[in-house]
Amino acid sequence: MKYLSNENVVHIKDGDIEYLQFKKLLEYKDKLQHCYTTRSNNYEKDNGENYKKLYDSLNLDYNKLVKIKEQIHSNLVQVIENEETKPDKVDGLITNKKEISFSLRFADCTPIYLYDPVKNVIGDIHSGWKGTVGKIAVEAVNKMIEEYNSNPKDIICCIGPAIGKCHFEVDEGVKNIFENTFSYMNINDKIIEKGEVKEGKQKYFIDTNLINRTMLEEIGLLEENIIESNICTVCNKDVLHSYRVDREKAGRNTAIMSLI
Repeated sequence: MKYLSNENVVHIKDGDIEYLQFKKLLEYKDKLQHCYTTRSNNYEKDNGENYKKLYDSLNLDYNKLVKIKEQIHSNLVQVIENEETKPDKVDGLITNKKEISFSLRFADCTPIYLYDPVKNVIGDIHSGWKGTVGKIAVEAVNKMIEEYNSNPKDIICCIGPAIGKCHFEVDEGVKNIFENTFSYMNINDKIIEKGEVKEGKQKYFIDTNLINRTMLEEIGLLEENIIESNICTVCNKDVLHSYRVDREKAGRNTAIMSLI
């Protein structure tokens, strides 16, 4: 079995349930629970049984699970006040309410975990490439500031497994979107790498992790409070679901987050 533990992440196996956890967030395990699931289970069209096993492993209440009905690759973030809320057509959730758990689904897109230990606020964010261009991570932090008076310097951000620059290959059109959107950062030479010409089309590689990190640092998060998993879903396709690899047959990894 391949384990994905590294300096920032631990790989947990509990019976037939497997997940990853950030060492930084485990420092707050008396206040917070979280995980990122692996290929061992597919939570895209789950009938509830796997979720219940996962929740038992995490000591969370399955009845207080909040899932987004449809994640639409937007920059929309919703405040959740209770588990009866049924969010739809958004890509991020935040709350300061205990025991409510968030569950978002991923297959190469970037999971962003936000935690303010001072105000005790969490955010669970789905940042696909369109969400990254829409700066959903910034939108989420701004909403934490507006709704809960969070100070960006207090916020911890953990960037979960996602398609890395090594495999996020795009055409000229998508490259231009990133180039135009983030030119103000003056790091296009770092976030965009010229690839090969394939079937007559020039290809490029994009570093969305660096983009998210830079955006968050610009709005006040401390460099040391932004922790990356350093795990590419494509490189680790035997352990994690990847849409780039499996296309329409791809399952989903799940990012769980809850105040306890």
